[in-house]
Amino acid sequence: MAATRPHKLTSVKALAESPALSSIPSIYTFPKHTNDELFSDTEESIPTVDFSLLTSGNPDERSKAIQQLGKACQDWGFFMVTNHGVPESLMKAIIEACRGFFDLTEEEKREFQGKHVLDPIRYGTSFNAAVDKILCWRDYLKIFQHPQFHSPNKPPAFREIAAEYSKRVRQVAKEILRGVSESLGLEDNYIGKTLNLEHGLQVMAANFYPPCPQPELAMGLPAHSDHGLLTLLIQNQIGGLQVQHNGKWVNIDPIPNSFLANVGDHVEILSNGKYKSVLHRAVVNNRDVRISIAMPHGPALDAVVSPASRLVEDERNPPAYRAMKYKEYLELQQGSMLNGKSCLESVRNNVI
Repeated sequence: MAATRPHKLTSVKALAESPALSSIPSIYTFPKHTNDELFSDTEESIPTVDFSLLTSGNPDERSKAIQQLGKACQDWGFFMVTNHGVPESLMKAIIEACRGFFDLTEEEKREFQGKHVLDPIRYGTSFNAAVDKILCWRDYLKIFQHPQFHSPNKPPAFREIAAEYSKRVRQVAKEILRGVSESLGLEDNYIGKTLNLEHGLQVMAANFYPPCPQPELAMGLPAHSDHGLLTLLIQNQIGGLQVQHNGKWVNIDPIPNSFLANVGDHVEILSNGKYKSVLHRAVVNNRDVRISIAMPHGPALDAVVSPASRLVEDERNPPAYRAMKYKEYLELQQGSMLNGKSCLESVRNNVI
């Protein structure tokens, strides 16, 4: 018999804390695909970008760091960012503030349930429970932090910590995107100017993955790429992120006090496919709560994103993607089921 969806979706946290839970409801069971099991046994490690060299006043150091950044974007699409200047105490504080939010009562959290993907504060479960055929083992809180700052009013310290954290992280993202511009052979302010980053969208996406009695059947988040330009992620000390590299899944264990960065769909569009957004997913475990905080940084909502003109001047390299307003892309991706890179494929030109 097909799984029936409960009339009122409960949070995964509440479900996981049910005393009698020994197996997961069938609505949370993901089908297995052959390539799900392909794991890399390579010792090759994810690239690291030293932020202090990327912002160095020494031209040689900075030039070398930009080359390393470009190689990381091209080879992996993911990289660690070290020496970024965001205090470790602040990184720990925002994780605890998000834990405090998820520890609120179900009734308190429901005050923040959003109805639309562009609602500035949105609490929910799965990815998009209204359309998901199978539910993810995940609760989330998504908050727009820039160009206008928003915050839930509880727990009490949340607003102050989030305001400081988002400001510091935004500075890191802007500097990395300057480096990405230069690594593509564009002016350092190309992305900032063309896509109006002064009014760019910054989102805090806090993810809560409770222990799961059957982790081999469930999924925290299925394989997907990120919207926007650059995501910076931190987590508590519990692993669960997997990145696809050379067709196989690689477990990523971030270096303490670092950011895990990945390029989003809109860097792929802007670079005309030179830098590709990469599929990644979150798996769950049966022991520990994993909390991650991803911060996607995107263009201004009304910015139209297309391949940089300098990168498509050559007739052998025609535009591979059509122009699309960032707001429309965001509504399309966040309003659908997560399905790999299907949203990006929808803006791809049929180039022969």
